[in-house]
Amino acid sequence: MTVTLNKKIVKYKVITPESKAETAQGESAQAAASPQEKLNQAVQQMDENVDRPETLHGTTYKIKTPLSEHALYITINDIILNPNTDHQVRRPFEVFINSKNMDNFQWVVALTRVLSAVFRKGGDCTFLVEEMKAVFDPKGGYFKKGGRFMPSLVAEIGDCLETHMKSIGLIKDPEISDHQREIMNQKRAEFEGKTGAATDDEASAYPTGAQLCNKCMTKAMIMMDGCMTCLSCGESKCG
Repeated sequence: MTVTLNKKIVKYKVITPESKAETAQGESAQAAASPQEKLNQAVQQMDENVDRPETLHGTTYKIKTPLSEHALYITINDIILNPNTDHQVRRPFEVFINSKNMDNFQWVVALTRVLSAVFRKGGDCTFLVEEMKAVFDPKGGYFKKGGRFMPSLVAEIGDCLETHMKSIGLIKDPEISDHQREIMNQKRAEFEGKTGAATDDEASAYPTGAQLCNKCMTKAMIMMDGCMTCLSCGESKCG
């Protein structure tokens, strides 16, 4: 049998019985792969090798603290994986922090680069929230509008990050049952009726005199029926 080659040879490979058997074995293993394995190979996962698209959708949050006369603007951009499929997910990809206040410029830039690197690494990045919210300022924290206590500026950036992750579905907000919410409203009404403590509209949406809840860091803990109960998250010393 004569074979005529009309093109220039640029590469060749010698096929032996052993290599032919290995190729056939690999094809059979690929064909025998389970549907779940094929799905895992097809679904795009977040990792550091994912290229940045030309356009990203993001959200900008404003933080105004008593520590500075200038506000901080935090922009978190998200990447959408597996778009237009049943496996479409939205994940943080990068973060930017901008402010007129240049006192914290160095550590703010460092923080944004580290956070963005962790986002692009893939995997579970929700642990960043608890790590940042656990940072305490040695000079003392401050209360933000609504009566929530922030132990530091880093903690409030972590709180902002938590808000964003909740909005895209990465973190699920624990739900309070209707029954528990009704009991909390009853205790609040009884507390205000007995003590005459009205709501302090300037600082908090909860009664004046409420104590700080160690769980949600909100001044919403009141004493009713001999038990400290939080009107914000439902935390109770009596279980």
